[in-house]
Amino acid sequence: MNESGVAVRLKDLHKTFGSTHALDGLDLTLEPGELIALLGPSGCGKTTALRVLAGLEDADAGQVLVDGKDVTALPANRRDMGMVFQAYSLFPHLTALANVEFGLRLRGRPRPVGRAAEMLELVGLAEFAGRYPHQLSGGQQQRVALARALAIRPQVLLLDEPLSALDAKVRVQLRDEIKRIQTEVGTTTLFVTHDQEEALAMADRVGVMRAGRIEQLASPADVYQKPATAFVADFVGLSNRLPGRLEGDGVTVLGTRLPLVSPAGAGPDVTALVRPESVDVRPDSDGPGRVLAASFLGPTSRVTVEVGDQLVVAQVTGGRLAELPVGAPVRVEIRPVPVALDTGA
Repeated sequence: MNESGVAVRLKDLHKTFGSTHALDGLDLTLEPGELIALLGPSGCGKTTALRVLAGLEDADAGQVLVDGKDVTALPANRRDMGMVFQAYSLFPHLTALANVEFGLRLRGRPRPVGRAAEMLELVGLAEFAGRYPHQLSGGQQQRVALARALAIRPQVLLLDEPLSALDAKVRVQLRDEIKRIQTEVGTTTLFVTHDQEEALAMADRVGVMRAGRIEQLASPADVYQKPATAFVADFVGLSNRLPGRLEGDGVTVLGTRLPLVSPAGAGPDVTALVRPESVDVRPDSDGPGRVLAASFLGPTSRVTVEVGDQLVVAQVTGGRLAELPVGAPVRVEIRPVPVALDTGA
């Protein structure tokens, strides 16, 4: 039932709140049917970008283009967009089916009951059509909200941290469902989240924002493995900050020469950002390191090692903690994967 998405362009958007530049020349293009996640620290402008696209905020400057048409001046109710908020925003006096029907009836769409039932089936809640919101779990309520947003066949679907109020297990289940449904329906989607795992798991591309601009827009794998800037490398995932020395097109850290994700003009002494999963720790009675702390995290474990005056965090498989007790002498090795440098910017 792919309903084909449209292209969306946010062009040179500016928005200030007092002295704060929430959007500072933001440029973003969503391809038809694509799901882009905006990720960044609080105050970076990601929610403002979504609200400007929705028509809930007016930009100070710039354009919003949907399917090639300028909708910058259109009010929210004329932009043909579906939105799912962090709060479920269901009508408590209406059943799940009636909640999904609501937008259809408001727009005078034909066969609202049939379309609403179809959407409830899509989100796996057909048998709950007659229940009221208070009779549904949080995850089920959010599925109803998603069905309601999709029922009107919006040109664009906007998701504003829709999973943050749910417990961890339900969040994982629902994020997979949202991605499945979005792929099946084919609606162009902008997803705003502060959860890195959600962004990496759900998005076709991730836009990492900082101070009203996008620092990097790329596939989840590239954002994580090939960060364009030190900010992206530091913000997405965990990184060790380790002293290194530039040598040509690489940097030497703890005796290992590592390639760089991008050329560096500074040096020769630099700080490299090394992922914990790129660090290997081995028991060694003559090793220069000592295990300071170890945490079991299920399938993985995190080990903190002191090497000279440096602290190095390594991620190892969960079952290896027994061979890495606190106080044990170890040897630390770094796998030769590309790293970014901390420029201090």
